[in-house]
Amino acid sequence: MTEQDQKQLGTTLWGIADTLRGAMNADDFRDYMLSFLFLRYLSDNYEAAAKKELGADYPKQNKEKVGGDRRAPLAVWYAQNAEDTAEFEKQMRRKTHYVVQPAFLWSSIAEMARTQDGELLHTLQKGFDYIENESFASTFGGLFSEINLNSEKLGRGYTAQNATLCTVIKAIADGLEKFSTDKDTLGDAYEYLIGQFAAGSGKKAGEFYTPQQISSILSGIVTLDSQEPATGQRKQLESVFDFACGSGSLLLNVRHRMGQHGIGKIVGQEKNITTYNLARMNMLLHGVKDSEFEIYHGDTLTNDWDMLREMNPAKMPKFDAVVANPPFSYRWEPSDALGEDMRFKNYGLAPKSAADFAFLLHGFHYLKQDGVMVIILPHGVLFRGGAEERIRTKLLKDGHIDTVIGLPANLFFSTGIPVCILVLKKCKKPDDVLFINAAEHFGKGKRQNRLREGKDGEPNDIQKILETYQYRKEEERYSMRVSMERIEKEGYNLNISRYISTAEAEKEIDLQATHAKLKTLATDIKTATDNHNDFLKELGLPPLP
Repeated sequence: MTEQDQKQLGTTLWGIADTLRGAMNADDFRDYMLSFLFLRYLSDNYEAAAKKELGADYPKQNKEKVGGDRRAPLAVWYAQNAEDTAEFEKQMRRKTHYVVQPAFLWSSIAEMARTQDGELLHTLQKGFDYIENESFASTFGGLFSEINLNSEKLGRGYTAQNATLCTVIKAIADGLEKFSTDKDTLGDAYEYLIGQFAAGSGKKAGEFYTPQQISSILSGIVTLDSQEPATGQRKQLESVFDFACGSGSLLLNVRHRMGQHGIGKIVGQEKNITTYNLARMNMLLHGVKDSEFEIYHGDTLTNDWDMLREMNPAKMPKFDAVVANPPFSYRWEPSDALGEDMRFKNYGLAPKSAADFAFLLHGFHYLKQDGVMVIILPHGVLFRGGAEERIRTKLLKDGHIDTVIGLPANLFFSTGIPVCILVLKKCKKPDDVLFINAAEHFGKGKRQNRLREGKDGEPNDIQKILETYQYRKEEERYSMRVSMERIEKEGYNLNISRYISTAEAEKEIDLQATHAKLKTLATDIKTATDNHNDFLKELGLPPLP
């Protein structure tokens, strides 16, 4: 499928969502829409594997024939081979890591929607329960917990709710029918819809979505060699961690750069239950096996994940790459107990009014000695005083802040303020800090600004940032390597404008040349005035002064 077709598929699905959601809140309808797309993916992937496994025994389907059997081929096979289904499912678990029974396949559900079957809602509920608790070796409890099939938003009473679901599912099935949908295409469509719903949700979208262009910067940095970025991309990452992973798009961006087998384990954490479920679906939708990722539902700041609370240094998890786009200036409750927490003890607690450094220190604590951490934060962390100044100063003195990148304003759904990217390392070779001021390098949009990607003759803002970091380039009004001595003189203030000025220098004026030019002009004016007065005199008119 071409890039144009992928975009058209995303646009088609968004058009369906926009038309059908009626008075329903966009966030509510998002959960239904994305869940159905997820079911379609699981079903397509499973049916393709089953067809390969059964070979010539896989039943042919002829829906076009009048009176033809419109059941899913697997449903036919199950009916004809009841005694073999247990062994078949065992084999499928080994190969695809999950099982979907024929009644719960998307093709079966879509057929029920087409015929306005009164049992669709009940079947769908049973299917969701089955996928959560029985499909996978590791249970995905609560995966569809935010999908209320009995909600009055779908209609009053079972009959109205069932009819709404039939309409929505039939529209999605018809929309998808026009496209060849492999797993990558459905994954891209899922990401596209998340982005569209994020745009529609405005400020709330910051909870679950990092724009792909910004994700590309973070993933591009953490996948380069940590000590010698100029040597290029690492061949393998044992693990990558996002402690505020939202819908998982940032983690998937890292995986995309590293390739399907380039990361040993993907680990994420998310506090919002709806977004947590989105992330788990997103992983599976992009072909990440359930054994290759772990997303935990919990509070990062209180560190309620037992795996991360391991006190034995030999057993404590550490990650090659840490990426994050946590909530900006989040209000939290720092307690005396947290002051003794292993994550914060050596640096102090972030202020109650802004947990930015608390998030940073959490991720940094779990970074490997040769790892790279990249985090998006509001500009205030670069210069605010008090507790934040003390934390920033210690990080600088210990040589942990490698690069500071200033981004343009209005890139995010959640805020219009300009933000920065900090690159941190526990062991870094350069004894300076690289500053990149990319604030003026962007394309202007109606609702949001964007980082340009080099298309249609435009500059490539993303590539410029990545290459400047990779080769530690210096460029007037854009990037500069600043010594620790200079930073110390500035009071450990990292405000980018202190080091890189974007102001254009005024052109020098050649006074002698300007004076000569003015003198010539004065002479020319006098000559022209004298000539004009001669004409006026001939006409008997008064001269010009």
